[in-house]
This record gives sequence, structure tokens and C-alpha cells, in this order.
Amino acid sequence: MLLLKKKPEKQHGPDCLSTMKKTAPLIICFLLFISFRGFSQPAPAPDENIPFLVTFGPGACPSWGDDDYSQTFFFMVPASQTQPVYIRVFDPGVGGEHDELNGFWNTKTNFSVYGGKGAHSDPDAREVDPAGNYRSGNLLASRTFGNEPEWDNKWYTFGPFSPTEGELQEHLGGYVFKIIAEGLEGNDGNLYKYFLSTDPEQNTPVEGANAFSYEYTFRLWDDPKQVSSIYPYIDEHTVSVKIANFDWDDDGLIILRSVARQGQLLGVSGDNEWKEDEFAILPEEKNTSLHIEFRKQESPVIRNNNVVVNIRNQYDETMPFYVIPIGGVPQYNYSIGVRPRN
Repeated sequence: MLLLKKKPEKQHGPDCLSTMKKTAPLIICFLLFISFRGFSQPAPAPDENIPFLVTFGPGACPSWGDDDYSQTFFFMVPASQTQPVYIRVFDPGVGGEHDELNGFWNTKTNFSVYGGKGAHSDPDAREVDPAGNYRSGNLLASRTFGNEPEWDNKWYTFGPFSPTEGELQEHLGGYVFKIIAEGLEGNDGNLYKYFLSTDPEQNTPVEGANAFSYEYTFRLWDDPKQVSSIYPYIDEHTVSVKIANFDWDDDGLIILRSVARQGQLLGVSGDNEWKEDEFAILPEEKNTSLHIEFRKQESPVIRNNNVVVNIRNQYDETMPFYVIPIGGVPQYNYSIGVRPRN
């Protein structure tokens, strides 16, 4: 069994506290009938080049790279889908090949699936902290995993779910399901992936589906040559944004790209701290996805680096990261990016 090494120069203890409190938002405003391209993909998806999502047990210090020990993802199933769907979780247990050991394996993670009224539309469901009514909607399925060898490197399937068991969100074009991964006890890191499938035994994509989250907690590759990306969507009402990252460990560069930005450096957080950037949205960036790129430093190599990222608009509303970027991965348009001086 391969035991992953801990990140270097970390101090852990019961007195470790998260360094940032976040406030409840106004309801986010999406474009009506957003058009999703292609097929659903794993979460994380190939364009993101992220190896795993990660959720720690509540006994871990936030400096391990998880500020709140809970992560919420949403799956949008198009209204045209009539056959049942399944939400599959890769390696849901804590204690195997991919997970992060902190002393000895003592962690349990609960995965819960919600649908129905309020699953996505409740403002607390879209916030970045597990507070208030974040478990809104109807509980459809739930299971807690610990150090169980039978699920190491294997898929566990929730479902079947009728598409109409999700919450109808007409402005998104379909029904939305919510899945929450939350550390219940212990201090180890659970590394896992999702897939929305039409088959309980294998990953068969749902045509036109997508997955998204309002706060992303994920593992970076150890290899500095691997570049990871996430893609927040900017709607027509967004004037400015705040992008925050937590516990990047000063591990290289975080770069913002778009159809109108060839590359803008964002502030990078250190160990167990938040860093926030605020900037105006250019007219050409509306109704497109931004591209946030994570480039690790070559030396010293920081292993097992986990990072948390969220984005808010001018109303302090959270904004979604889609695993399949709306409109595709943005490509810099030189004719847009070059602007004459007034």
C-alpha cells in the first residue's frame, strides 16, 4: 500500500483555525437557458487536469488544504433526459492508495445526494461554508465510508434517480442534483472523483449534462510540469469579481486568462492563509468562461498540495465553476486584447 507523504513544514494541532469567514450571498443570477455543450465528463474533467477532489476529516488543521471539511457539487441533468441517472464516486473510502494519511487512518466521510425543491435554489446551498440550510432539498441517498478496502480504487454508485427527482432550474436548462462530501471524524484526507452516468456499472456520459461547484477544493499534481485549470462562468450581469485562494503554499503561479486577457497574475496564498484579488470584468468577458491556471514551482517541489478556490461577483454572490467550461476553454483574442490608449 502506498502511503502519501505529508506536505513539508506543516504545523498541525487542535488550535489551528481557518483564517477567513465568509458571508452569505444574494441569490446568483444566471443567464436564461444556458446552453451546455457536448457530454458530461468526470468531475474533475479532462480539461481541468486535476487529479482528485479532496475533503479532510474535521480533526485536520486547515493548513492541510481544506478550510471547512465539506465540499458541495451539483449535477445538471438536461430536461430532455428521460432515463434514470446515477452519481458514481471513485474511491469514496479513506485509507487506500490515493488518500492522505495524517498519523493513522481514523477518518469517516459522508456522501449525501439531494434533489427536489431548494436543493440548488436555496442560497445556503450555494454558499462556500457548510452552514445554515446547506443540506436543503430532499435527501435521496446517503452513505458513510471509512477505511474499507473494498472501495479502495473502486467506484460506488448512488441511484438510480429519475431526472425529475432533481430540482427543476429552468434557467439552467434542466434538473439539478446536489452531492455533499463531508468529513465526520478523523484527520486524514479523502481523495475522490465523481461521474454522472446512465449506467450503474460503468461511466456512460449523460448527453448535455454538466457539473459545477461554488467552491473548489482539490489536489494538485506533484509533477511541476502538470498544469491544472478551473473555469468560472461570467454572466452578462457581472461587473467585477473577487477570486480567493486558500493554502496555495506559495507554490508557483496562479494565472487568469480569458478571451481578453493573455495572462494576468493573481495573488498566491501561503500556508494556511487566504489571498484575494478584485478586478473589473471586461465587456468581452461577459457570457464567457474565465480560465484560472495553476502552475507549480519546479523547486522545491511541494507534494500533496491541496488548494481551495472561490469567486464572487460585485453583489458578493458566489459564482459557479463548471467542469466543462461554458463556451469551451477560452482562447485569447489578440484583436480584443490590444486596446488603444485614450
